[in-house]
Amino acid sequence: MRVIAKRTLRNFWEEHASAKGPLEAWHAEVLKAAWRTPNELKDQFGSASTLGNNRVVFNISGNNYRLIVSIDYERQAMFIKFIGTHAEYDKIDAETYDAYSSS
Repeated sequence: MRVIAKRTLRNFWEEHASAKGPLEAWHAEVLKAAWRTPNELKDQFGSASTLGNNRVVFNISGNNYRLIVSIDYERQAMFIKFIGTHAEYDKIDAETYDAYSSS
């Protein structure tokens, strides 16, 4: 699975140093994955929450941080929509929010 874009994760952990190790570990696992369905993803990441529109919320670093991605299973690509603290996550709509939209 490709992650678009790792730079987003790197920028986040530069501001939140405690997120670096957990995000790097998550990224390494995702790069090895070849999920074809949300169920296959859940088999590997049981604590992940699947939402509509192929969105998934990952708990990072013991749920201190939340990562929202949109997944194109056919193209094996994952697009980061949000990375933030749990408190920041509580203020957004996880099904529609896109912090990195060009619009």
